[in-house]
Amino acid sequence: MRKIRSLTTLGAAVVLLAVGFILAERYFLDLGSINQKIISLGVDDQDQVRKWWKEAVIYEIYPASFKDSDGDGIGDVPGIISKLDYLHDLGVDVIHICPHYQSPQVDMGYDISDYEDVHRPYGTVEDVQALIHATHTCGMKIIFDLVINHSSDQHKWFEESRSSKDNPKRDWYFWRPARWDAEGKRHPPNNWRSHFTAPAWTWDEKTEEYYLHIYAPEMPDFNWENEETRKGLYNSSMIFWLERGIDGFRIDTVNKYSKDIKFPDAPIVEPWEETQPASEFYNNGPRIHEYLGEMKEILDRYGALTVGELSHFPFSEEGVLQFASAGSGQLNMVFNYALMALGQTRERGQHSRSPFNAPVFKKEMSRWQTFASDTDAWVTLFLENHDAPRSISRFGSDGSAEEQMRSGKMIAMLLATMTGTLFLYQGQELGLANAPRSWPVEEFKDVRSVNMARKAKEKCKHDSTCLKKEIDELWETARDHARLPMQWNSGPNAGFTDEGVTPWMRVNNDWKTKNAELQSGNSLSLLGFWKRMLRLRKEYKDLFVYGVYQSYATEAAELFVFTKVGSGKKSLTVVNMSGEEKRWEGASSILGEGCRILIENIGGGAQREEVLSAWEGRVYSTVL
Repeated sequence: MRKIRSLTTLGAAVVLLAVGFILAERYFLDLGSINQKIISLGVDDQDQVRKWWKEAVIYEIYPASFKDSDGDGIGDVPGIISKLDYLHDLGVDVIHICPHYQSPQVDMGYDISDYEDVHRPYGTVEDVQALIHATHTCGMKIIFDLVINHSSDQHKWFEESRSSKDNPKRDWYFWRPARWDAEGKRHPPNNWRSHFTAPAWTWDEKTEEYYLHIYAPEMPDFNWENEETRKGLYNSSMIFWLERGIDGFRIDTVNKYSKDIKFPDAPIVEPWEETQPASEFYNNGPRIHEYLGEMKEILDRYGALTVGELSHFPFSEEGVLQFASAGSGQLNMVFNYALMALGQTRERGQHSRSPFNAPVFKKEMSRWQTFASDTDAWVTLFLENHDAPRSISRFGSDGSAEEQMRSGKMIAMLLATMTGTLFLYQGQELGLANAPRSWPVEEFKDVRSVNMARKAKEKCKHDSTCLKKEIDELWETARDHARLPMQWNSGPNAGFTDEGVTPWMRVNNDWKTKNAELQSGNSLSLLGFWKRMLRLRKEYKDLFVYGVYQSYATEAAELFVFTKVGSGKKSLTVVNMSGEEKRWEGASSILGEGCRILIENIGGGAQREEVLSAWEGRVYSTVL
């Protein structure tokens, strides 16, 4: 028989001692101090501090691709309002709106030209106010994207800043003189590389200086060292919308505001390139927690929810605690981009991506489940967002329709039975997958994809093999996959926009067989399964949201097995993250006799207890 080994165990004496300490805390510590810092000893889920946002299901909406209400081929705010009942019926508690602000759309709204206005194809400030009201009327909350590392170069602040060297807002952005070599050739102030284009500096002819941009040249970075800049940002980007009733923010690039303002050259790790990766100099700078502390004072006045994007961050437990500790951090939680990077990025010196594999995935997921139990910080649960390919294509199957649905249900079981705040991305509940590889690269619109395609064509001018390899790499990592229009029905344009209208991005090929209308009337569909899982998560929140996690190793590396314990109950989740049948010892070896299947994605699991079919998953439960 295959052995299943417990990875985390507690001796009986340790358990009794831990319970004693917990009881002592309950009697001798005031409630406020307990709420400030709870250290779970892995004994009882009741020691987790209960918060509404820990139990919430948060649904991310990409406005341009969600629902077009006026027939211009671009999604809009009234379109979102028209689908609020759908989201409420799904089990959503909070909607997260990606940037809707006025913008030239160089980076799909992450280049903001006015924080207090709305991108006209999306609607008006009045439309957004109506969305806030309608969301609250439906019993849900709403959070916005907070994008304050940079602005658009068309923002009035930057236009003033670049108008002259003595303009009062000159110091609101980073300006530096050129470096000149012995031959009199002009060079940027340092060798930093941006994320979207090669140099992180752009020359301004009018004032004859360079300005810094960690992203595109049209997205200059704010100088957070300037107190007036920070005050301007707080008033325009945060208070303006908090006063209008929103419930919080997803905070973009939250660890980039403080930089090394000496602007040293980055180490040369790619000698064949003129610019070098430099994230160590513009991430997690010396004043970052001071700045976030200022923001927290404002956010706390409104009781605002905060979830931070720690981009290009070394995801150590200690590092995350600095941002998300309940006692000393400034954020409620952060996204785990170490998990999202699996199979997507190249390490320094690598010429290709490290392939995704289940053991690494399980290890990373388990690390943060344990972190939630062992610290006073909270974690996020998500496998999709607007910056990554679709989860079914990455962690499940891109094969037949049946395999896609089965693996989608497997992913739903995995996420819904873990500790943390659950985030869904639009269309994830329908099993939307990546665009077909047969599509020409010209279908992709993202600034990153466009730049990568251009660079690939320059690099591989007369080498078709080279070009195919580069385009394959782009296709595997493109953000565009998540930005294809939402598939509402089997009609023209998948119901995203009117018949005869060309949508801003092409609809995926499978819209006629994979859409919300088709799945809504089918309890066996992936949408129906997500509804069941979210109801189950709420019904058993003491177990799934707050319960103590324990993982188990198996001989089959593709099996992910873990238990949750809470409120006198114990659950067991087992999923097969592969397209092949796998054997295991069975639930009774962990839960004992008398356990029952709570939910499964393939019927008849009780009759084939020790066998898991391809992409099969089961959740068992028992009373302790």
